Amino acid sequence: MNTQVALWVGFNLFVLAMLAVDLGLFHRKDHVVSPKEAGIWTLVWISISLAFCGGIWHFSGSTPALQWLTAYVVEYSLSVDNLFVFLMVFSYFRVAPEHQHRVLFWGILGAFVMRAVLIIAGAALVQRFHWLIYLFGAFLVFTAVKMLFSKDEEMDPEQKGIVKLARRMLPVARQGEGSRFFITEDNRRKVTPLFIVLLVVEATDLLFALDSIPAVLGISQNAFIVYTSNVCAILGLRSLFFVVASLMEKFHLLKVGLSAILAFVGVKMLITYFDIHVPISLSLGAIGGILLASIVASLIWPKAPEPGDDRESAKT
Repeated sequence: MNTQVALWVGFNLFVLAMLAVDLGLFHRKDHVVSPKEAGIWTLVWISISLAFCGGIWHFSGSTPALQWLTAYVVEYSLSVDNLFVFLMVFSYFRVAPEHQHRVLFWGILGAFVMRAVLIIAGAALVQRFHWLIYLFGAFLVFTAVKMLFSKDEEMDPEQKGIVKLARRMLPVARQGEGSRFFITEDNRRKVTPLFIVLLVVEATDLLFALDSIPAVLGISQNAFIVYTSNVCAILGLRSLFFVVASLMEKFHLLKVGLSAILAFVGVKMLITYFDIHVPISLSLGAIGGILLASIVASLIWPKAPEPGDDRESAKT
C-alpha cells in the first residue's frame, strides 16, 4: 500500500472510529443536546481539525497546510447556511429535539460518500480540463449574486421532489416510532416519516455541496486536501447546529458575508486567466475577515422585528 492510499484509508478509518465513539458512547440514548454539550463537541471537532492541519504543516509544509485551513474555513462557513434549512426541515416535520442528532449523524455518513465522489471527480476534471476552473468561477459569482438578492421564504419540504418521489416509491408508515427509520406496520416493512426527513437532509447537503465544492476547488485541486477539509467541516456541523440553533436570527447579515465569500473565490478563480494569483495567506485573511465582519455587523445592526412580532410582544 503506497503512502497516498494509506493516508486516504487512515483518515476515513479515524473518522469512522470517532463517529462510532460519538454515537455508541456519548449518544447511545436519544436525548436533547444541550448548548453546553454541543459547545464542548464543537470545540472537540475544531481542535481535531486544527491538529490535523498541524500534521499537514509538519509533514508537507506551510503552503498545503494554509490551503487546507482556507478550504476548511470556507466549507465550515458555507455549511452554516445548511443550518437554516435543517432548522426549517426539523420544524416542518416536527422532529423531536432528542431525535435530531440521530438524523444529522446518519446524514453525515451519506454526505461522506456523496462528497467523496464529487470531489474526486471535480479535482480530476479540473486537472485534466483547466478551463473548467473559469466555469466554476463564473458559477460561484452567479451563485453569490443570487444568494445576496434572494428573499428569505418559508420552505415547504412537501413540495421537494425527493419527498414526493419517496412517498410514491416507498411504503411510508402512518406515524413514526421514536428515532427508528424502519418499522413493521400492517405486516409490512415500512420507512418512518423520520426516514423521509433523513432523505431531505441528504438532498439538501448534496445541493449545498454543488456550491461549496467548486469554491474549495478554487483554493486547491488536491483531492485529499479538499476532501479532508470538507469532512472535518461537516463533522463539526452537527454540534454547531445545536449551538447556534437559537441564535440564527441574530446573525441575519451572515448571508451577505457568505455571498461575498463565494464572489471572492469566484473572482479569484476567474482572474487566473490573466495569470493573476492571489496568495493563499491573503485569501485566508480575506475570507476570515469577511466572515467576522458579517457576524459583528449583525450584532451592531440587529434585524428589525417584523410587524407581527411587535403585535405579539405587545400582547405579552
